[in-house]
Amino acid sequence: MLIVSTDRISAFDCILPNGIPDKGRILTGLSVFWFKKTSHIVQNHLITNNVAEYPDKLHKYKNILDGRSMLVHKANTIPVECIVRGYITGSGWMEYKKNGSICGIKLPDSLQESDKLESPIFTPTTKAEIGSHDQNISFDIMCERIGKDLADEIKELSIRIYSYAHEYSLDRGIIIADTKFEFGLDRKTGQIMLIDEILTPDSSRFWSSTEYQPGKAQDSYDKQYVRDYLNSINWDRKYPAPSLPDKIISNTAAKYNEVQRILTV
Repeated sequence: MLIVSTDRISAFDCILPNGIPDKGRILTGLSVFWFKKTSHIVQNHLITNNVAEYPDKLHKYKNILDGRSMLVHKANTIPVECIVRGYITGSGWMEYKKNGSICGIKLPDSLQESDKLESPIFTPTTKAEIGSHDQNISFDIMCERIGKDLADEIKELSIRIYSYAHEYSLDRGIIIADTKFEFGLDRKTGQIMLIDEILTPDSSRFWSSTEYQPGKAQDSYDKQYVRDYLNSINWDRKYPAPSLPDKIISNTAAKYNEVQRILTV
C-alpha cells in the first residue's frame, strides 16, 4: 500500500482550509526515522520510502512522492488508538482536575499541570469512523473489544516504545509529553505491526526540556500551537473550519521543522 502525506492539517476532527508548508515531508521523515529506530522493539509496516524502489508505474510521479510517501505492508487495523502519557497535560489534565484520574486510572493528589507522572500510563481511545470523535475508554473496555491477550501486548509495546523514544529525545533536549500509536495485524503472518505515523508533531506533544516548567501549559513543537490559536478565537469546532493566519502557518511550519532537525540530525 502507498501512503502519501499531504500538507493539510486538521484540528478537533476538522480539516482546515489551508495547510502547513512541507508538513507531509516532515511527518513522513520523522515516521521513517522512528520506524527504523524502534524496529528492535516491534516490527512495523514500512517497506521503503525510496521512490526508486517503488513499483515501476509510480516512478513517473517521483516529484510528487519523493519525501512524502511510504510503501508499506497492508495490515488489519486494530480498532483502538494507543495513547501513552508521561506527563499530565491537555485533555488528561482537564479530566484529572474533575476526577483525580485519567481514563479510570487514579493519580496522586496535588499534581500540577505538566507534571511528570511517576511512570507512563496507557489511556486508549476508540478509533473513530470518519465524521466521528475518538472517545476515551478504560483498559477493561479495550480488553472486551479486542481480547485481553492482544490488549496486554499492545499496551506493553506502547509503553516500551514511548519510554525508549522519551529517553532518546530527552538526551537531545526534547520532552515527549505524550503520544499516540496505532497497531495492526500483518495480513500474511498475523503478527502485530506498528502502523500509520509514529512520534510526529501531529501525534505527539514535544516540549523543550530547558524551558520546561511544571505548573502551567508548555510551549510546544507540535499541533497544540494550532489548537491553541483556534481556541483563542472561540471557534465552535464545526465545519467550516476557519482559515489560519499567515503568522500561525509560518510559526507552525518553523516548529515542525525545528523538532525534526533536533531529533534526527
